[in-house]
Amino acid sequence: MYNPQDFNVKSSCIFETTELKHSKTMKTKTQIFSLCFLIPLFILQACGQSAKKTNTKTVVMENKISKTGNPYYSNTDTTKLNVSNAEWKKVLPEDVYDVMRNADTERPFTGKYWNTDEKGTYYCASCGNLLFRSGAKFASSCGWPSFFEQDNKKSVVYKNDNSLGMERIEALCGRCGGHLGHLFDDGPEPTGKRYCMNSIALDFVPDSK
Repeated sequence: MYNPQDFNVKSSCIFETTELKHSKTMKTKTQIFSLCFLIPLFILQACGQSAKKTNTKTVVMENKISKTGNPYYSNTDTTKLNVSNAEWKKVLPEDVYDVMRNADTERPFTGKYWNTDEKGTYYCASCGNLLFRSGAKFASSCGWPSFFEQDNKKSVVYKNDNSLGMERIEALCGRCGGHLGHLFDDGPEPTGKRYCMNSIALDFVPDSK
């Protein structure tokens, strides 16, 4: 026997089932749409990161001067050296060793740099450490190359020197400790200092090289 209530219940069930299927379908479509949006975005980010890594370049600094017989020589390495005089004697020319390890002094007006004014950079003749720029060099009547300032605070270090019955300040290479000369307080402005150096303790590289 036909019962209207049964029809309403069946209709209600069919409607709810249809709504449920429609809801699931919409949810599935939404998830698919989200994935379609996120996947290209992820790929774009990954490509961007890959591009950044690809564009990274490594800059390799090279020596300005090559001294194949001296493994401690470098114009770029600033690591402080602790090398014995016996080892330095094996790798340095005799005249350079006498000045830089025994604190000898070359005769005035005989060094190759005492009267030069060429633009360039001065390095330690033993280890290649950066010492002075030519812009800090000035004409001096003392007979040795003279500078009014060092390139940076690690270029030159100092210690008291009471040899020969005098009180002086010895100037040493900040990397290898080699003797360079002496520091005096009679230089020009702006520092008032005079770095009186031995030419033989210096290597020079002109700007044009």
